[in-house]
Formats: sequence, structure tokens, C-alpha cells
Amino acid sequence: MSIKPIRNDDDLQRAFKRLEKIFQAEEGTSQVDERDVLVTLIEAYENKHYDFGPADPVEAIKFRMEQEGLTPRDLEPYIGQSGRVSEVLNRKRALSLRMVKRLHDGLRIPYESLLAGVR
Repeated sequence: MSIKPIRNDDDLQRAFKRLEKIFQAEEGTSQVDERDVLVTLIEAYENKHYDFGPADPVEAIKFRMEQEGLTPRDLEPYIGQSGRVSEVLNRKRALSLRMVKRLHDGLRIPYESLLAGVR
């Protein structure tokens, strides 16, 4: 593992390319440690240099679905039956706190993304 600080956008792009290669690493391997360190470095750099604001909850879910190759049916353990999943993805139903916790625990979607806009 050869990790270096991210000092500019070129370093950021290199970190993203490496992260893509090891993102699905098996737990217990050194690549998991490398992945976790890279994610921390990338987040720190982006937080310092870019103002993204919190993600939209539905977009955060869809992004994770795309990353993991999930279908709406795969969300049923976290959100509920297919009708409820459809309502959430189509913005006709807000996430409950129970759904937020399950999505965070099961799919590792950050709380701040899932709770964006909740008052």
C-alpha cells in the first residue's frame, strides 16, 4: 500500500482511479485498509476544496444502487415492500428514521446524505 496525501486535483483523480480498482475488496485484506484510508483522504480533500452540500437522500440511494448494481427489489429489506420502495424512489414518500438507519447500516449510505432536508 502506497498512499500519498492528496494535494491537488491530479492527485485526487489518481486516488479515485485506485479506489475504483479496490472498492469491492474482500473484508480482512490489506486492500480494505487501503480503501478506507483513500476514502478518508478523498473526503478530506473534497470537503476542503469543494462545497457540495449534503446529498439528496433519493439521489444518495440511487447512487449506491448504481455502485452496487442493486435493483429496487434489493432495497426491500431496508425500506419495505416494493410499493414503498417505489414511492421513496419516486419522491412520493419520505424516508422514516427506521429506513434511514437500515439504509445506513446495510448499504453504508452516510446519515448526512439520508437526512438532508429533514427538519
